[in-house]
Amino acid sequence: MSNPYLALVQSHDALLQKQDAPLFSSLAGLTASAATGSTEAPVVMIFAPHPDDECIIGALPLRLGREAGFKVINVAVTQGSNLKRQPERWAELKNACDYLGWDLLETIPGGLMGVGTKTRDSDPVAWAEKVSVVAKLIAEHKPAVCVFPHDNDYHSAHIGTHYLVVDALKEAGHDCVVALTEFWRQMDGPNALIATNNTDTADLIAALACHVEEVRRNPYHLRLPGWMADNVRRGAEVCGGQGAAAPTFSFGTIYKVTKFDGEKLQDSTQKYTISDSDDIKAVLA
Repeated sequence: MSNPYLALVQSHDALLQKQDAPLFSSLAGLTASAATGSTEAPVVMIFAPHPDDECIIGALPLRLGREAGFKVINVAVTQGSNLKRQPERWAELKNACDYLGWDLLETIPGGLMGVGTKTRDSDPVAWAEKVSVVAKLIAEHKPAVCVFPHDNDYHSAHIGTHYLVVDALKEAGHDCVVALTEFWRQMDGPNALIATNNTDTADLIAALACHVEEVRRNPYHLRLPGWMADNVRRGAEVCGGQGAAAPTFSFGTIYKVTKFDGEKLQDSTQKYTISDSDDIKAVLA
């Protein structure tokens, strides 16, 4: 008897090795989403270490914008370390954000450089300047929700962005909900599994495909559904609790949702599993 799962594996392999998956150097042929939120709407700010991170971890902001009327602002903390690529990466990033209906802000022209704990530890003056830039953005836009990496997300810029935003929130004395994200390394103690339906998942993939040269180098967009499916497998227990019933949705993103009280991140004992039919605002309670 032949292995009945061979066809399943072959189908997955064909998708991951797909050579004709479209990339979008412009939005021609794509229908961009309407801008999310009015000028009076609550704001969710994403602090993305690099252009493309906003799409990978964008499930919660996308749903807050589409379902709860939040204004989504993506802050490009850096624009990559390759100076020659920065203008191109900015254009790719703008296409991605325009497609999702998100606003886009620079920290400084070209983005911040040296965003890492090495700078924080060894050059307090330079670090304070970076913190001040982000603190001013926070003070201006007063986000109800801030989304940024957890403090051990492997990549130096991801870890640096965590401490940069925490220090900026403290400098601004701003209290808000915080959603910590993971990509390069799983975090300890995540508490929220956020589902995305097929349309939202496909839109995140299409937005990621706007980062043309990045996904040519490493096809994150083709692998995103597999990563999100594994988030559901893992999140069933780490967010839902040991022995919890497995969710029936296919795609999800894991976060640690807590609050910043104006001085520090608070601990949270709450756990959330938010299906694609649940009220997304429940995660902010």
